[in-house]
Amino acid sequence: MAQPRILSGIQTTGNMHLGNYLGAIRNWVELQESHDCFLFMADLHAITVPHDPKLLAENTLKIAATYIACGIDPDNSTIFVQSQLPEHSELAWIFNCITPLGWLERMIQFKEKAVKQGENVSMGLMDYPVLQAADILLYEPDLVPVGEDQKQHLELTRDIAARLNFQFGSEENPVLKIPEALIREAGARVMSLTDGTKKMSKSDPSDQSRIDLIDPPEVITKKIKRAKTDPERGLEFDNPQRPECNNLLGLYQLLSNQSKTAVAAECQDMGWGQFKPLLAETTVAALAPIQAKYNELMSDRTYLQQVLANGKEKAQAVATPTLQKVKAAMGFVQ
Repeated sequence: MAQPRILSGIQTTGNMHLGNYLGAIRNWVELQESHDCFLFMADLHAITVPHDPKLLAENTLKIAATYIACGIDPDNSTIFVQSQLPEHSELAWIFNCITPLGWLERMIQFKEKAVKQGENVSMGLMDYPVLQAADILLYEPDLVPVGEDQKQHLELTRDIAARLNFQFGSEENPVLKIPEALIREAGARVMSLTDGTKKMSKSDPSDQSRIDLIDPPEVITKKIKRAKTDPERGLEFDNPQRPECNNLLGLYQLLSNQSKTAVAAECQDMGWGQFKPLLAETTVAALAPIQAKYNELMSDRTYLQQVLANGKEKAQAVATPTLQKVKAAMGFVQ
């Protein structure tokens, strides 16, 4: 019996941070033993905002190295680069032609990012969710791991698939499989070190807001020491008046591999002066083996290129038949 398939990816912009690792990659590492994982580097999404062309390819290789350093096994999972498969862009165009404009105008993330970019906002940024739908549906996954902030985009993906199935397929013979969301409760949304109400993000202008996976120990320690806190003594989870407290405790829980109950009991009487060094030490220890493996991989570009070439071949074996099936259903010449 075939394993259920999972599809996910991360933009090739900047270094990967703790939010990427704890909210996504660590979950993929656990899932790859029981699922058929397709994991890609989303470089077409990376150019929806201004980017440096000199860094795009390098960032793509860095993310591939990070995937593997964090525990993704290229023999168990398919690791590939989005732009190397033209099926993504072609299916996105087809989806554009059946997706109502109003659906895209309602996307919350577009509204938020458009405000930041002003007159420079691109059509690509608005169209981002349609390309994302193509990314997903090309591989007909059973499950798509998403954070709470991505649920709206996955719902759009499901709506596009349902619309195409209704217009060009039938209830008995749908054209595309409609995937389900896989949301992990713990670590699904790691927050900023400077504002516990905002998600940790590569796009945040403040480097202090995140811990990059390749930050050296002294930088990690300094960032945690400067992390925003509150004046109260005694640490607790789930107090809406203490978002930074909840976030830092959550980081400690995940990086120390303890239960929430155990961490709550250990830290309930601590002050920040005692807790922050503990969190820094735990973070440095957790990232040390990842950093060592990452440095080893980045010094062997030939191996990384071979992994991506193998991943492209495996991904294309799934993507091409899916695109052909969609085009046949819509009446294109075969």
